[in-house]
Order: sequence, then C-alpha cells, then structure tokens
Amino acid sequence: MRTIVMTILLGVIQIPDAAAKCGGVNYSWGADALATAHDFTVTMMQYVQYICYAVAGVVSVISGLLVYIKMQNGESDTKKDIELLVGAGLFLIGASIVFPAFFGYRT
Repeated sequence: MRTIVMTILLGVIQIPDAAAKCGGVNYSWGADALATAHDFTVTMMQYVQYICYAVAGVVSVISGLLVYIKMQNGESDTKKDIELLVGAGLFLIGASIVFPAFFGYRT
C-alpha cells in the first residue's frame, strides 16, 4: 500500500513540473533551418529542371534512332515504340514544368 501511495504522490509532483516546461521552449532555430532548406531547394530546382530537359533530349534522340532502325528493318511493333517515345518526352517536359509550378517556383 505504501508503494502505491508513493507512486501516486510522485506522479502528482512530477506532472506540474513537466507541464510547466512544455510552454517555455524556443523554436526560433527551426525557422532558420526551414528557411535554409527552402533556399537550398529553390536553388537546386533550377538545376534539376535543366537535368530533366537534358534527359528528355537524350531519351528522344535514342528512341527516335531505335524507331528509325525498327522501321528500316520492317519490324511490326513500331507504333508502340513511337507512342513510348512521345509519352516519355511529354512526361519529362511536363514534369519539369508541373513540379516546379506545384511547389511555387517561378523561373
């Protein structure tokens, strides 16, 4: 019985002490870190956009050559490859426009 009373008494003493400390925390360091992360993301977004353009160009050239080779060899599934080429190009260009706009980045 004595242990139960001591446990309850200890809990009653510790709760106000913990509640008093939760409101006095300084969160200003988090705002600086968030601003730094935002600046870094905005700086890198332009470079990522250029990389997307470069990848879209390389993919379109290689896919175009593959479609040309298949057409010259008389293969029958060139329509699928042409659709893949157009779809990949539209996605890469669209993603490099839509994703920055989604995050509020303007060039």
